Amino acid sequence: MTEDPRTSRRSQAWFGAQGRSGMVYRSWMRSQGFGHEVFDGRPVIGIATSASELAPCNAHLTRVAEAVKRGVWQAGGFPLQFPTMATGETLMRPTAMLYRNLMAMEVEELIRANPLDGVVLLSGCDKTTPAMLMGAASVDLPAVMVTGGPMLNGKYRGQDVGSGTHVWKFEEDLKTGRMTEEECFFAEGCMARSNGHCMTMGTASTMACLAEALGMQLPGSAAWPAVDSRRMETAQAAGQRIVGMVEEELRPSRILTREAFENAVRVNAAIGGSTNAVIHLLAIAGRVGVDLSLWDFDELARAVPTLVNLMPSGKYLMEDFCYAGGLPAVLAELLGGGLLHGSQITVTGRTIAENNTGSTDNTGNTERVGSDPDPDFDVITRLDAPLQPAGTGIAVLRGNLCPDGAVIKQSAASPHLLTHRGPARVFDSPEAYHEVADDPDLDIDENTVIVIRNAGPKGYPGMPEVANVPLPAKLLKAGVKDMVRVCDGRMSGTGYGTVVLHVAPEAAVGGPLALVHDGDPVVLDVPHRTLRLDVDDAELTRRRRAWRAPAERHAGGYAWLYTQNVEQADRGADFGFLRGNRGHEVPRDSH
Repeated sequence: MTEDPRTSRRSQAWFGAQGRSGMVYRSWMRSQGFGHEVFDGRPVIGIATSASELAPCNAHLTRVAEAVKRGVWQAGGFPLQFPTMATGETLMRPTAMLYRNLMAMEVEELIRANPLDGVVLLSGCDKTTPAMLMGAASVDLPAVMVTGGPMLNGKYRGQDVGSGTHVWKFEEDLKTGRMTEEECFFAEGCMARSNGHCMTMGTASTMACLAEALGMQLPGSAAWPAVDSRRMETAQAAGQRIVGMVEEELRPSRILTREAFENAVRVNAAIGGSTNAVIHLLAIAGRVGVDLSLWDFDELARAVPTLVNLMPSGKYLMEDFCYAGGLPAVLAELLGGGLLHGSQITVTGRTIAENNTGSTDNTGNTERVGSDPDPDFDVITRLDAPLQPAGTGIAVLRGNLCPDGAVIKQSAASPHLLTHRGPARVFDSPEAYHEVADDPDLDIDENTVIVIRNAGPKGYPGMPEVANVPLPAKLLKAGVKDMVRVCDGRMSGTGYGTVVLHVAPEAAVGGPLALVHDGDPVVLDVPHRTLRLDVDDAELTRRRRAWRAPAERHAGGYAWLYTQNVEQADRGADFGFLRGNRGHEVPRDSH
């Protein structure tokens, strides 16, 4: 005789309890108007939402949650919505990345502490998607991601405008006199004209696509605009599906395998995704015990061309991507070329090949799937005619300036600067650079390598998106479009330029970046994957002996916890004590 799942569900440790304990749990829930029948053993589904007006990209998620609830009720579940932190990159100081790990910890503990059998994760802005995936992975209850969707395309004077990407363009136009203050003020209102996250292939769009590529989001759901009715249809479908996942005991640990991460790394290369995806995928992999290294991002991506023609690497935006077929079109193309593990299971209970090509192996057809029966091959190109050839995605660099690695987004860089030698001009903080960037007498020319340090996980703290500093005003006015910049911080996924990022170890812990002096020759050779300081070892040894660690800036609070426990960029900048799966054991009953 098989055990009745309705009496053995995790939530029944609360709602099926006898005596005083059960009475307490049920009666307080009934104060909200729920009838007694919801405690009959049906799956209890948590809806974790990062909705907040302080995170504009996530502000609409309360409405998305209502659609999820409909789906849960329809499938016979009991939906319960609860709030989480909202780490919005647009407003939080010093950076939302400082709080990603805190949000992941909160999500994990909220899921574990409450009577939930499964959870739907509602996210939007850059850090909310990885934070929720990290937390859900560590508790390992059935989970499905629903991202909030991109904004509608920005429009200014008849042209498409990309949120984030055009911030830098408009700033350059303002500094060079091509745009007035009044025009810039008007233009900024044209960039973000609906609910949703950035509609460029920035970090938010990238992580939405990678949640789908990992198998944690329903097929085709990453790209629907936030205000499109089909965003709500997707949310409702996710609510229905999570109930089935509980019945099937389909947990993140079954989905987030090594093969799933390899798929995600290759998809990131194909979509021209954000460098921030490197940090987040490494952190998520650490939560499920998958051995993913920084070097995998280079090795796995070398055979993958850039297929998606979106800003900042191309010219289109997420709305165009959606109507051209969205991520299923990319996955079908990669599957057809044998570049993905087609047998990897997803939240649908089917494989990624079955979801996107109808095939059960890596030889599926390349017919476009998605919303557009007449696909636009200029937005999503073919493997045999890609936007950029294989090997032009994110490159991982080694060398005496970055012993543990650094990354550069080749598709957003200037080809002529990918091999470069120039003198360093060193700034001990991004603020120190900004103080002099507009000085007409600044001793910098187009061959200079701008070095920004003390912007890493521990040094800033939080590893902010400050690496793609604007070029000096005098060079912009002279027509210089790009320069090599090197930093131990990050840059926005909406940004562009020849910027070396995530230099590890960072300067604040004594990494070689701390030893660079003005005038030192810096040699960047992306084709050979190297970044080095052309200074002899004896001199570097002398400088290291003279180096002193910066004083601790935080004596308590979360910032202290962060700086004491954060790992380096090549390990995902997670807390060491949060790596791994801690399970979903029911806490002790205090009643």
